[in-house]
Order: sequence, then structure tokens, then C-alpha cells
Amino acid sequence: MRQLPALLFLVAAPSLAQDAEIQKQLIRRQQQSDAFLLQLRQSQEGLKVPPGDLKARQELESRQTGERQRLDAVSERQLREVKPDMPQELRPIERQRAADERAPLTIPSGGIVQPVESPR
Repeated sequence: MRQLPALLFLVAAPSLAQDAEIQKQLIRRQQQSDAFLLQLRQSQEGLKVPPGDLKARQELESRQTGERQRLDAVSERQLREVKPDMPQELRPIERQRAADERAPLTIPSGGIVQPVESPR
């Protein structure tokens, strides 16, 4: 009878690990989407810099590199912090919190990214 809790733990442990891995994969997929969104926004910002303005180009690239590094650091930390013992019903909340934490890093302070008009 004393072996029953240990047996239940051994049976449940792989499913908990599997749930955590699925959670990591879902978060990783959203992180990839956020990284793409950041890359798109940064590309659009780069089109607004006049071709001859090297100082502005350098400042923009420096800022954009910092943005990418901050997003990468947050993304790595989030994956490390996925809790294997979290109840299944709380997993969507954990993913939403992670997305909310990354949002300021991918969306400019003005909100929606405006499309850049092509020069005529």
C-alpha cells in the first residue's frame, strides 16, 4: 500500500513532462510569430530612413539590435520558466502572460504598424 503513491508518481511524471514540453512548443511558436512581427516592423522603420542619412541609419540599427536582443532574452527566460507541474487548465493563462510580456517588445508604442507607401 505504501508503494501506491510512488507508483502513481512514476506513472504521472512522464505525462507532466509531456505537458510541459507541449506548453514550451506552444510558447515557442508564439515567440516565433512575435519575432517575425518585430522583424516586419523594423523593416518598415528602415524604409523610412533616407538613404544618405548614415547617422540615422546607424542609430536605427543600434536600437533595433537592442530590441531583438531584449525579445530574445525574454523568450529564453520564458521557456526556462515553464512549470512542469502546472495544472492543465492554467496552461492557457501561462501562455497569455508570456504573450503579454512580449507584446511591448514587438509592438511600437504608437500601436499598429502603418504600411510604408512606395516612392513614386
